[in-house]
Amino acid sequence: MSTQKKHNFGAGPCILPGTVLAQASDAVKCWGEAGLSILEISHRSPEFEKVIRQAEELVRELLQVPETYSVLFLQGGASMQFCMVAMNFLQGTDKEAFYLDAGYFGSKALNEAKILGKARIAASSKDGNYKSIPSDFLIPDDAAYFHCTSNNTIEGTEMFSFPETGVPIVCDMSSDIFSREIDISKFDLIYAGAQKNMGPAGLTLVIAKNEFLNSIDHPVPSMLDYRVYRDNNSMYNTPPVFAIYTAMLNLQWLKDQGGVKKIEEKNRAKAELLYNEIDRNTLFYGLAEPRDRSIMNVTFKMYDTNGEAEFLEFVTNAGLVGIKGYRTVGGFRVSLYNAMPISSVSYLVDCMKVYAEKVLTPSAIKATY
Repeated sequence: MSTQKKHNFGAGPCILPGTVLAQASDAVKCWGEAGLSILEISHRSPEFEKVIRQAEELVRELLQVPETYSVLFLQGGASMQFCMVAMNFLQGTDKEAFYLDAGYFGSKALNEAKILGKARIAASSKDGNYKSIPSDFLIPDDAAYFHCTSNNTIEGTEMFSFPETGVPIVCDMSSDIFSREIDISKFDLIYAGAQKNMGPAGLTLVIAKNEFLNSIDHPVPSMLDYRVYRDNNSMYNTPPVFAIYTAMLNLQWLKDQGGVKKIEEKNRAKAELLYNEIDRNTLFYGLAEPRDRSIMNVTFKMYDTNGEAEFLEFVTNAGLVGIKGYRTVGGFRVSLYNAMPISSVSYLVDCMKVYAEKVLTPSAIKATY
């Protein structure tokens, strides 16, 4: 059986740097001077307390998180945050929360919030098959909060600006966290499932303004109360030790690469390379509106949908995996997370060119007219 490493363009779990995988692998066998596997280490041990402190410090440094914000490490993925946000800031109030409906996960978050309180759509691009980000928002001054998803993994759109409002802003940044510079002070709470661009599945990052957390004035179950995690340094119960450790290694790798500013330059170069080929190649077309095209998740289809299965087989045989589009969208989706080297994107582009040359023979071209 071949052990050749594939070019992994999957939307999640994310690709991780080789050095991070090697360090994590070594730690599974025997971690440092502890004489134990990282999988066995106590989360109450001084060694792990150092790890979680270092992880928090790296988050704060890489994203320039103000001291007035808490950095929390939770479990349950971003999907748990759909209800946790509403349970903390909507349930038990007479206010309404307003949600941006710009994709599959934003819609899911809205539906969860409706179970717990009054929630409605602030703006939607559903009628346009979520190919764009709405530009006009309805956000009343007395809203409980405004919720948005900064990057729509499935549809391939990304928010490059956020509304100016006095209402608290909550943002799901699962698939573009650490991929570009952001102003944390514009948000009251950010959450992100780690498996898109931070580390392995099993960990969720939350960055929350303490003033926002302190505004919670009703009982919340302990395991769903942000204040409990803040007051217990994210260790109210046993945290996902290995996921936090691996994320810490990945964040250190990001710092060594020059930080978020430097990685954003690389990410934009990768996306530009691929979008240019999609726009140039007569077999393909992009799904998202150009102004809202995601830097992280590139979605596209073939004009001749009957050829998509053959193209997918072609690139799979070439060692590329994870580019099949989400079941509700179809076509193709290419994820360009931080650890994806531009050489892999160039290889994909070359495959697209070779396939086009293979298909568009003179006789094939003539048959299209």
